Amino acid sequence: MSYRKWTACIAAMFPLALAANAQDIKDHDPLFNSHDTLAVEVEAPFKMIAKERSDEEEIPGKFRFITESGTTVEFNVAVRARGNWRRNPDICSFPPIRLNFKTSQTKDTLFDKQDKLKVVTHCRTRAPSYEQAVVSEYLAYRIFNALTDTSFRVRLLKIKYVYTDSRAEIESHGILIEHKGRVGKRIDAKPLAIEKTTVAEIRPKDLNLASVFQYFLGNTDFSPIATAPDEDCCHNQALFASEDGLHYTIPYDFDQSGLVYAPYAAPNPRFKLRTVQQRLYRGRCKNNGYLPASLQLFREHRIDIETLIREQEELSSATRRKMLNFIEKFYDTINSPKRADRELVRRCL
Repeated sequence: MSYRKWTACIAAMFPLALAANAQDIKDHDPLFNSHDTLAVEVEAPFKMIAKERSDEEEIPGKFRFITESGTTVEFNVAVRARGNWRRNPDICSFPPIRLNFKTSQTKDTLFDKQDKLKVVTHCRTRAPSYEQAVVSEYLAYRIFNALTDTSFRVRLLKIKYVYTDSRAEIESHGILIEHKGRVGKRIDAKPLAIEKTTVAEIRPKDLNLASVFQYFLGNTDFSPIATAPDEDCCHNQALFASEDGLHYTIPYDFDQSGLVYAPYAAPNPRFKLRTVQQRLYRGRCKNNGYLPASLQLFREHRIDIETLIREQEELSSATRRKMLNFIEKFYDTINSPKRADRELVRRCL
């Protein structure tokens, strides 16, 4: 469905949607119910933001997009830098940002019910390889969406950054990531802010699927049970409390993975890997009983996963080919009983 037709459908649904209660949240989240790339414009003093990189001070800005009818919608937003690795100026000349919307302004619009949203940015300006990394990371999220609803939804953006503290204007891709509060309402779970947890406290089926997914990506930059001091658990995996007392675990931040293959990506030295494209399974041995079902889920969704990559227009032919080749190696492993036993079952923690 085209963006215009989709917007018209959403508009027709609003009278009913506004009367909906929390149980209807899956059907009333227009921003993440479409996978069309959304063109937006963000206006703020980005020269200062990129220089100071404060993850506490919010700077006033403007956010604009054009509706299906051709009307420009403008919001007042607060902008700040965010992140850890990518906020480092030695890594990225342009930091990831967070947009803080006013819900009073977003009501009855495409951004209805949205509040604070993380944006994965381009890292370096006018650098094609970094642009491709953004689109590739977007697809990593979309692939996990295809496997389970217990995942962060995303929306690919084409962003025009208007610098209010210089004459600069740049365009690049970005990713809007669903707020964890919205995820929690969607999956009927509560986001957790704790320092650490244990494997026994995490739903084993979810943890095993997340572990296989990280292996699929070629990612080792995560921990499902711990994180750095003064940060919420867990490292690149968010926890949610479920009604049965166990935690959901949802992975995020995939720029250090082999599938995304960002220019700055490097394996953690403690794993002694040559490159991020060398896979290492970090699933828990106690959950090996769930491994056959997790692998079967990947087999069942192989066509869906490859179709996502083949049909993503923003990918270059070279990036598309590399991603598909990387995925093919994963399936070669899991479709061979001997290799799956050697690389996953016997490599568990």
